[in-house]
Amino acid sequence: MIRVLLADDENLIRVALAQMLDLEDDIEVVAQASTGDEALAQAAHARPDVAVLDLQMPGVDGIGVAERLASTLPDCRCVIVTSHGRPGYLKRALAVGVRGFLPKTTSAETLASVVRSVHGGGRHVDPELAAEAISAGDSPLTPREADVLELAADGSPVDQIAARASLSPGTVRNYLSSAVMKLGAANRHDAAATARRMGWI
Repeated sequence: MIRVLLADDENLIRVALAQMLDLEDDIEVVAQASTGDEALAQAAHARPDVAVLDLQMPGVDGIGVAERLASTLPDCRCVIVTSHGRPGYLKRALAVGVRGFLPKTTSAETLASVVRSVHGGGRHVDPELAAEAISAGDSPLTPREADVLELAADGSPVDQIAARASLSPGTVRNYLSSAVMKLGAANRHDAAATARRMGWI
């Protein structure tokens, strides 16, 4: 039996997926979670073979959970399911060792097949998401520019961003200006929206 952990903050989707996967002869859902922290706790307790993780959950997101599981439970393979198939997310997921990346529109039959495949050591990335990621290219932002832009995404003033990032206001302005220029944006709010849409922040 392939022991599966399901983590998704949308209860209806998670419960429906669990019921559909439990119909498979060789798959057993041994734990469910609605947040990233809960997923980590459940994984430590249930020790699943495969973790099927929603990308966006309260607390630690799916990629963060996968990254931690890679060190705490290295035999557990991770699959990300998402309604936000942005190129940057796919690249981040693959970088931390995620073995599968699927849109939430995937059928239960395909998900079961992917669970079997990654459990056996294979990989599966939705072809459309892979094509989008390749055509989008890498993020032009440096890690520091991305950090500062993410802090600016909620409209915080420069002084607040500087305090939260432990930088001077002048340095924050320089990073924001560089990010705006690299993304061809009108202003920092536009730049943050573009970077978020691409999954770069």
